[in-house]
Amino acid sequence: MESHPNITLIHDFFKAYSTNDTEAIGRILAEDIKWHIPGTHPLSGTKLGVKAVLTYFQQLHKGHFRAEPIVIGVNDNFVIDCHRNWSNLEGEENLNNMSCLLWKIENGKIAEVHNFPENQQIVDVFFSKLYK
Repeated sequence: MESHPNITLIHDFFKAYSTNDTEAIGRILAEDIKWHIPGTHPLSGTKLGVKAVLTYFQQLHKGHFRAEPIVIGVNDNFVIDCHRNWSNLEGEENLNNMSCLLWKIENGKIAEVHNFPENQQIVDVFFSKLYK
């Protein structure tokens, strides 16, 4: 069975993210992307545009973050994925959390993303400590 093009796009994103390939990520994102990060930690807020999103990912890289998709649903305009995300810092308390992302796809690019963490309080505490 052939994969839906929006699922292929999200898999391409996760592949580029896992290798910190910012050029590939930049090609996948719409120029005016909106990436919504909930919470009260230093990285929370809406990132507007490719440059802001890539800067956010570089900040995440400090935590040696990984993501492993668990389940993905799709239609012609949206993808929803649930994945495990974790940090891998030596000698530090690491984050190990589930998140669901709602991806809006327009013209074959990621146009908007809403992040829904399993436990926002744990995420807020972790990022507040890491990014004082």
